[in-house]
Amino acid sequence: MKQIATVAELRSIQLAVLDHITAYCDAHGLVYFLSCGSLIGAIRHKGYIPWDDDIDLFMPRESYDRLVALYRDPDPRYAMLEPGHTPHYLYTYVKIIDRRTLVVEDEVPGYELGVYVDIFPLDYVTDCRWLRRHFLWKFKKHIYRMRRCKMQPNFLASRWLYLLYRHFSLSLRTIDAIIGHTLIRRKPTGTVCNMTEANVLERECFPAHCIEGKRVEVEFEGKRYKTMPGYDEYLSHLYGDYMQLPPVEQRVHHHFAAYWRDA
Repeated sequence: MKQIATVAELRSIQLAVLDHITAYCDAHGLVYFLSCGSLIGAIRHKGYIPWDDDIDLFMPRESYDRLVALYRDPDPRYAMLEPGHTPHYLYTYVKIIDRRTLVVEDEVPGYELGVYVDIFPLDYVTDCRWLRRHFLWKFKKHIYRMRRCKMQPNFLASRWLYLLYRHFSLSLRTIDAIIGHTLIRRKPTGTVCNMTEANVLERECFPAHCIEGKRVEVEFEGKRYKTMPGYDEYLSHLYGDYMQLPPVEQRVHHHFAAYWRDA
């Protein structure tokens, strides 16, 4: 295997995955939004944040579920990794990867992926901050940590807590069913959130009207991609003055090694 040695080479592969995803979504009438750091990069830098090395997309739950149902590896270069279906897949959201590549992430030693783009569903959540803070976030943290411990050694902050989660009498399939029936809310509210992370900050919930209406196009690495019409309100809500560069110590790279499989 040949290592993907430069950030420029890694980004070129990610951009090809992004183009594949967005073309597929456009062809099937699926809604996506450039999001998170990728969206900041588009607005502030017209491309990647200089120290960033991944791409994030949001999809409203309806489009996300349709993507998962429809996508059957339409291009042999790419594949979807899906929780509950891809063997040993640890994450609770889908990634679309370049099959020709291999990525080993520090976060999950020994677990192999390909160079990927992350796709996160946006779900409605209760508008009541008290319920979110005192029930929803606590429940979600425990159920996702239990799921993670069922799949891999992960001692968290406590070996005893790991053993409790690991051997608690719920199967992985049951845990996924609980997530699907309690954390995924179909009835619209005024608030949306990415519910696939164990630890969600309250500020990551934002007004649902930010994603409603006609999407807008933003420039990213010389091309145009779609994002939510209320992107300024979303970014301001999440990051504050997102046009200002963060302190140097907060300019953090992800840590993984990437390779070409057959080179």
